[in-house]
Amino acid sequence: MTSRSLLLAIDQGTTSTRSLLFDGSGRLKATAQREFPQHYPRSGWVEHDLEDIWRDVLETAREVIEKADAPIAALGIANQRETVAVWDRATGAPIHRAIVWQDRRTADQCALLRRDGVEAMARAQTGLLLDPYFSATKLAWILDHVADARTEAERGKLAFGTIDSFLLWRLTGGQVHATDAANASRTLLFDIHRQCWSDELLRLFRIPAALLPTVRDNSCVFGATAPNWFGVKIPIAGMAGDQQAALIGQACFEPGMAKATYGTGCFALLNIGARPKPTDPGALTTVAYRIDGVPTYAAEGAIFSAGAAVKWLRDGLGLIKDPAQTQEMASGLASNHGVYMVPAFVGLGAPYWDPNARGLICGLTLDASAAHIARAALESVAYQTLDLMAALTGDASVRGPQALRVDGGMAANDWFCQFLADILDAPVERPIMLESTALGAAYLAGLSSGVYADFAAIAKAWAKGRRFDPSMDAPQRARLIDGWRDAIRRALASDARSVR
Repeated sequence: MTSRSLLLAIDQGTTSTRSLLFDGSGRLKATAQREFPQHYPRSGWVEHDLEDIWRDVLETAREVIEKADAPIAALGIANQRETVAVWDRATGAPIHRAIVWQDRRTADQCALLRRDGVEAMARAQTGLLLDPYFSATKLAWILDHVADARTEAERGKLAFGTIDSFLLWRLTGGQVHATDAANASRTLLFDIHRQCWSDELLRLFRIPAALLPTVRDNSCVFGATAPNWFGVKIPIAGMAGDQQAALIGQACFEPGMAKATYGTGCFALLNIGARPKPTDPGALTTVAYRIDGVPTYAAEGAIFSAGAAVKWLRDGLGLIKDPAQTQEMASGLASNHGVYMVPAFVGLGAPYWDPNARGLICGLTLDASAAHIARAALESVAYQTLDLMAALTGDASVRGPQALRVDGGMAANDWFCQFLADILDAPVERPIMLESTALGAAYLAGLSSGVYADFAAIAKAWAKGRRFDPSMDAPQRARLIDGWRDAIRRALASDARSVR
C-alpha cells in the first residue's frame, strides 16, 4: 500500500448526490451528501435538473477533499442508471432536463414496438426488454420534442450520455465523452455480445451515432479532473452504474454470488460468469463489469419502489418522521394482520414489467393501524425480492446464491433483514460497510490506479457485519406468500391501468 491510497467516490443517486473518501482498506474517511429536487411535470414523468446534480457533485467532492489527510490516488463514479442527459458539445449546457429511469412517458411507444414484434431482437442483443425504464426511448423522446434537437444531433453538435458520461464530460472540462460497458448495457442500444453500439437498434430508435459516447472498461483511466475544480488533477479511473458498482463493492466476483441494493428501488444482481445465459422472461441479462476488455455478466431484476415506499409513508402519508421508525413499528406487531401493500407507484418492474400497474393497500379493517401499513411497506420489499430471485434463478443453467448480500438504506433495518431471510428461506449477509455502491466505485478506481492488485485483494477487504438466518416455519411462510400473490393479482387486474 502506498501513501497515495485515498480514493474518492462520487455516488450520484436518484434523490441525492454523495461524495465519499475511502482508504486502501475500504474504510470510510469522510462523506458529504446533498439532496436535490425532483421534478414531476406530468403524472408518471420524472425529471432532474442536471445543473443541480453538477452543483452538488462539486460541493460534496470539495467538502470531502478538504478532509483528506493524504493525496487522492484516483476518483471513481457510480451513478443512477438509464437516466438520459443530452447536452451541447460546444457549451456543455443541457438541452432538456434529464429524464429519470423512473419516468414512464414512453410506455405507449414501447407497447407499439412490442406489437411490431421487435422485442425478441432487442432482447437478443441487449439482454433487456422494451420498457420505458431503459434509455433508448427517453433519448428518442428528447430528440423528437426539443426544437432542432434531431438536426443538431445528426450534425454532431449534441452529446448523449447517462449520468456518468455527463459528469465525466464536466469533470474533464469537456475533454472526454465516454461511458463504461456496464452503463452502456442499460441503454437498450448496446450489443452485450459484440460489446459495441448496435446499428440495428440505433436505426430502430432513430438515434444518430454521432450522439454516442465511447465505451470503455469499468476500471481504466478515463481522464483527469480539470485543475480548476479541485485545485489538482485527479485521475478518473473507474465508473459503473450504481447496481454494478454495488456488486463490486459486495465482492460478488464468482458465478452464483448475488447482492441486492435497497435504495429508492431494489436491484438484485446475480453473477452468471463470462457468458450471458438465458434467464427467466421476467429477468434481464446485463454486463456486470468489463476488465481488460473481458466482460462478466449478471442476471438482474429491478424493483421500482423499495425505499420509495418508506419515503411515501413519511412524505405522502405523514405516518413517520424518520424511516428508522419502521423497525420499531413492524417489530411491535404480532403479525401483519392480513394487510398487504403493492407499491406500484411507477408501475411494476421485474418479473411483471407492467408500467401501468398502480399501487394498492388491501386487507384493511377498522383495527388496522399505521404500524400495519408501515409493516406492509417493509414486507412488500421482501416479497418483491422473492419474486426477483425466483426469476434470476429460473433457468437450470443459472446457479442460485448460497446467501444474499444486502446493502443500501433499508439494509440497516434489522427487522427487515430478518423478514427477508425468512421469506427467501435463505441467509442474508449484511456487510460492515453498507456504502457498497460508493465502495465499488472506489474499488474500480483503485484497481486501475494500483491501490489494489486484483479482485482477490478487493474480496479480502470485504467484511461481513451480520448474518440473518431464516427462522420462520414453512406453513407461516407459505401463508404470507399466498397473501402477497393475491395482492399482486389485484394490482395487475386493477382498471387503473386504463387511466392516463
